[in-house]
Amino acid sequence: MSVDRTQVLRAAAALLTRKATATMDEVARAAGIGRATLHRHFAGRDALVRALEELGLQELEAALDTAAIDEGPEDDAVRRLVAAVEPVGPLLSFLVTENQLFEGDQQNGGWARIDARISALFRRGQENGVFRIDLTPAWLTEALYGLVGAGAWAVQDGRVAAKDFQYMIVELLLGGARRSVEK
Repeated sequence: MSVDRTQVLRAAAALLTRKATATMDEVARAAGIGRATLHRHFAGRDALVRALEELGLQELEAALDTAAIDEGPEDDAVRRLVAAVEPVGPLLSFLVTENQLFEGDQQNGGWARIDARISALFRRGQENGVFRIDLTPAWLTEALYGLVGAGAWAVQDGRVAAKDFQYMIVELLLGGARRSVEK
């Protein structure tokens, strides 16, 4: 029987976003395969997490493309981005808390590309007078990741209705990022 690597990764992502400490045995069970089969595809947890990182980065890049963040008013682009990133929110939440992905000199360049694209959106908004200039684009990018991750966890734990995910994140982020109009 052939094992679909992407299906295994999706099953692992679904489990690990709910239980970050899951063992390889638990991941194999969640994927409906044996531990030996899982190890043929991923030599260990580090290899599995790195493969999940690649999947997450691909999905984040696709979300950025779907959101067309280079087009239209910046606050609308943020709304589109949050909507597009919602499906990958739980995986993003898991990935940004995996220290092994951000330690040392082996950090995946995909993170820098994504950070640069999102930071450019916030910078453009600052230049156009939409967003505050006292908060750096890098900080606004990190705040977006944090809110998406927190929102994903809150929905997963049942503390927040899934239908409110986008609204809560966008309103809190933009409410804090928008430049106030002096009266």
